[in-house]
Amino acid sequence: MKEGSTEAPIRHPLDWHSEEFYDAEAIDAELRRVFDICHGCRRCFNLCETFPRLFDLIDESESGELDTVDSADFKPAIDACTLCDMCFMTKCPYVPPHEFNLDFPHLMLRYRAAERKAGKSDFVPNQLAQMDRNGKLAAPVAGLVNWGARKDNKLTRPAMAAVAGIDADVELPKFHSKTFSRAAREAPPAINSQAPAHGRKAVIYATCFVNYNNPGVGMAALQVLAKNGVAVETDYPACCGMPYLEQGNLEQVAEQARKVSAKLCAWIDQGYDVLTLTASCGLMLKFEWPLILPDDENIKKLSQATFDIDEYVVDIAKKEGLADGLKPLDGNATLHLACHSRAQNMGAKGAELLRLIPDMQPEVIERCSGHGGTFGVMKETHPLAVKVGKPVVKKAQQANNKFIVSECPLAAKHILQGMRETEGDGELPTQSNHPIELLARSYGLAD
Repeated sequence: MKEGSTEAPIRHPLDWHSEEFYDAEAIDAELRRVFDICHGCRRCFNLCETFPRLFDLIDESESGELDTVDSADFKPAIDACTLCDMCFMTKCPYVPPHEFNLDFPHLMLRYRAAERKAGKSDFVPNQLAQMDRNGKLAAPVAGLVNWGARKDNKLTRPAMAAVAGIDADVELPKFHSKTFSRAAREAPPAINSQAPAHGRKAVIYATCFVNYNNPGVGMAALQVLAKNGVAVETDYPACCGMPYLEQGNLEQVAEQARKVSAKLCAWIDQGYDVLTLTASCGLMLKFEWPLILPDDENIKKLSQATFDIDEYVVDIAKKEGLADGLKPLDGNATLHLACHSRAQNMGAKGAELLRLIPDMQPEVIERCSGHGGTFGVMKETHPLAVKVGKPVVKKAQQANNKFIVSECPLAAKHILQGMRETEGDGELPTQSNHPIELLARSYGLAD
């Protein structure tokens, strides 16, 4: 065994069907084993709020060691974990194949799954996790929903904070009356048969956030792919289940995985690659689903055929070359590399994609934005999301670029809100973007 686990990290399937997986005593023993190793290492002290809370808890105990810490006091540290995976991917020297066998995020997931099984899950986050139901209900009355969700609505937002626990200070995503799936059906772009990559076939898995909240990202991807000769289709069987994963609802994640993979594998069988538009969804299809359903053949097939949209376009650029027509933009970009993009272990594809735009030299931030799905929305955790994201906001302000970009739309929105609410020099961007939107703009395909 090499010192510091210099081998590539590996992950073990989740044994979520076994009784021991949910056993309180077994979980507590594993928490104490892992926390004691983390206490002795402390490499992750500045990564997120979980580790400072854990280390303070131990340091302030009677002995200054874990043996005098009550297990009931672990929960605030565990609740601060956003499952970003950065401790596993970039910091921890004890991940498998090291003999210590640490997988901190999946231990936090196990704890939450056991809490859920014991009936201790929170009602509102579980309701927010039902993305398809919420999106379908909101779309026909999107104008009214968006009015009620506005941060400056003094009538509805205090009520949402009091009744639902949604922080009054967070800017909530907007809904669209026309989903991406519908927009793609109504206005399919013409395929450029003269492009070097003509002959490729890909299906865009719309993802719930793009489908209901940010269809512009989907349309940009559709247009860029068509411009580059890709025969492109769109499909959206259901949400990938990441919001359920955050709540420890592994049964529902498995159900989503089976439903989506069955539909998308039909495209794979016809020679199509599968493209995801949101970093968290790509992570689910490539890595999380195979650990939850390791024996499912559809899951295995899908994980090998799935590409992040930035990853796919960069692959075209390297192998066939992009279609002509890219023009410089009227400003530079600050790119936040989303944690769930980095956890896909594919390299900084967002940065590579932006560098395809003439004269673009993006300033890259490799640090968690702090948002973390419902973590960035709820009253109990939104202040932590703001705290964790402050260094990112500061770097973005110092860069003072025209565009704020991230592969995670919630992270980009969170960073932009932080910039608006913090004093700084220069003119703020009017909106945040996905990298593919800037490439579409460079092609003259989007405003």
